[in-house]
Amino acid sequence: MVYLDNAATSYPKPEKVYDAVLDHMKNFGANPGRSGHQLALQAGRGIFKTRELIAKLFNIENPMQVVFTCNATDSLNLAIKGVLKEGDHVITSSMEHNSVLRPIKSLESKGIENTIIQCDCEGFINTKDIKNAIKSNTKMIALTHGSNVTGTIMPIKEVGKIAKEANVLFLVDGAQTGGIYDIDVNEMNIDLLALPGHKGLMGPQGTGFLYIRENLNVMHFKEGGTGSKSEELTQPQMMPDRYESGTANAPGISGLGAGIEFILKEGLEKIRNHEKELTQYFIDELKKIEPVKIYGPKDAEKQGAVVSINIGSEDSSEIAYILDSAFNIAVRSGLHCAPLAHKTIGSFEQGTVRFGIGYFNTKEDIDKAIVAIKEICSEI
Repeated sequence: MVYLDNAATSYPKPEKVYDAVLDHMKNFGANPGRSGHQLALQAGRGIFKTRELIAKLFNIENPMQVVFTCNATDSLNLAIKGVLKEGDHVITSSMEHNSVLRPIKSLESKGIENTIIQCDCEGFINTKDIKNAIKSNTKMIALTHGSNVTGTIMPIKEVGKIAKEANVLFLVDGAQTGGIYDIDVNEMNIDLLALPGHKGLMGPQGTGFLYIRENLNVMHFKEGGTGSKSEELTQPQMMPDRYESGTANAPGISGLGAGIEFILKEGLEKIRNHEKELTQYFIDELKKIEPVKIYGPKDAEKQGAVVSINIGSEDSSEIAYILDSAFNIAVRSGLHCAPLAHKTIGSFEQGTVRFGIGYFNTKEDIDKAIVAIKEICSEI
């Protein structure tokens, strides 16, 4: 199969990721942080090692500010609902995933206001609109780094500066860019950074994290066993225990660590340049095909390795089905859990066929996709 659904989850993973998960399960699959025997200690060390690797990749000074979650959705819900209170105001964009928009919209019933900045037809945001939307009660700006629909890269460094100057918290959804683009939480003034482990970080599904800047109070969602302060009936306030009640996904976290080690060894620039080269090649070839419509910037310098298209007025789900069943090419179709993004780019009724290019894709993969699209176009 030609796998071009990396925007949903990266596949395949580096071999060391599979090895790390299996090694943990077979050789030290004890409960980390709950016992003092050598297997539990080894499991705990594996989790802390991954915390340190995340801190290194994103220039986080204290690894204990990294909170492990199940995915980016968990992280975003914790960041949004754990910070915003009645009377607060949050700013976001029309290109956000529902993992940002749904938590924000759910808070309207709790007296929390929101402003959704309208992006242009290519998915770009005007930072002046963000600055103009800030009010006296604005508590947070929540923004994706890269659109999961068009790949459009947002100016998070500039927005981080605006947030800092206005004394507003800055939450970044790095689901489509972490492990590919440079993200420095200090240089970009990021207070909260949410990522899944299973996309650009090349880890297993069921892993993710939230970085919480030191001295920032985020209300936790659950109470329970942490392996610390067990004599107390109230939740420990220490980091990261406050947010990590229950048994951790230690095998998955070990696999995530292996994925990040692979990224650090290969280098972000090498990974990013490979994906940019394939993305631009794909876009350039698609431009030659009638009646293909390409959405977004159509420029690999301005977008991640996500390319959304439609073929005439054909249903996007039908095109994806044909690619899978007739050509053995895996893509995703529909609204991609981002309805406002599709309204922004004008594809809400039709959805799009989304190609997610990853580090392990080749030029041959792209050529096969181009041939398939040409054949489909010739039949309609």
